[in-house]
Amino acid sequence: MNDTVTPANGQDLLDSSRWRPLWQMLQAMDQDIAALYAQAGMAEIRPRLVGPLIQLGRHGPMTIQELATRIEVTHSAMSQTAAALRKADLVADAETTDRRTRRIRLSARARELLPFLEAEWRATEATVRDLEREIPYPLSQVVQDILVALARRPFRERLQDNLAKALDGHLE
Repeated sequence: MNDTVTPANGQDLLDSSRWRPLWQMLQAMDQDIAALYAQAGMAEIRPRLVGPLIQLGRHGPMTIQELATRIEVTHSAMSQTAAALRKADLVADAETTDRRTRRIRLSARARELLPFLEAEWRATEATVRDLEREIPYPLSQVVQDILVALARRPFRERLQDNLAKALDGHLE
């Protein structure tokens, strides 16, 4: 092992996953939110569905692309989300005058659930802000700082450099 690239504790990089605790924390939070939905009799609701439902409730029928742009995800990801929303009977096709464009709208069931979903969203945002006040360096600031660093030098470049080192046997 090359000491210059091995973590100080001697751990092989193949035995690490630096951001796994972050993913686990976010997953646990999502599970807690999903438990609230189940407790409220909304077992069909998953956290990833709520943002699109709120946007449709606030802005009316939208195309998949419009919704993807508003939520800041890919068209493909929103298409999958829209399929899940449709399967759960939370959206339906909206009437349109342009036959080339398909829009979706909230179903009656989604309109019924929307006040709770909006309240939960606000409560979640308030809870995250409360958590950030308890820690010395808020996660939202960490994300902004990482984005600034990636603007200076993109992740892909950094990854390619480290891959070259690993292929040359300089990363273990």
